[in-house]
Amino acid sequence: MASEELTKNIAYLLSAVLFFAMAWFIAKRAGENRQTMLDELAPKVAGEDILGGGAKNPSQFDEPDEDALDEMAELLGEDDEEEHQ
Repeated sequence: MASEELTKNIAYLLSAVLFFAMAWFIAKRAGENRQTMLDELAPKVAGEDILGGGAKNPSQFDEPDEDALDEMAELLGEDDEEEHQ
C-alpha cells in the first residue's frame, strides 16, 4: 500500500492543480465578461446601430394639414409679418 506521506503529497498536488485550473478559468471568464461589457457599452457610431420602427402610415406626412401649416407659419414668424401689414 502507498505510504501516508505519498498519499498526502498526491492530495496536495491534486489540490494545487485544481486551484490553478479554477483560477485560470475564473480569470478567463472575467476577461470575456469585461470585453463583452465594453463592447455593449461602447459609444455607438452612426450607421452601425440598427434603429427599428417607423411611421404606421408614412403617407400621412406627404401633404401637411392646415394645423401643421399654421404652426409652421407661427414658428417661422410669418404670422407676425401678416399682422403688421
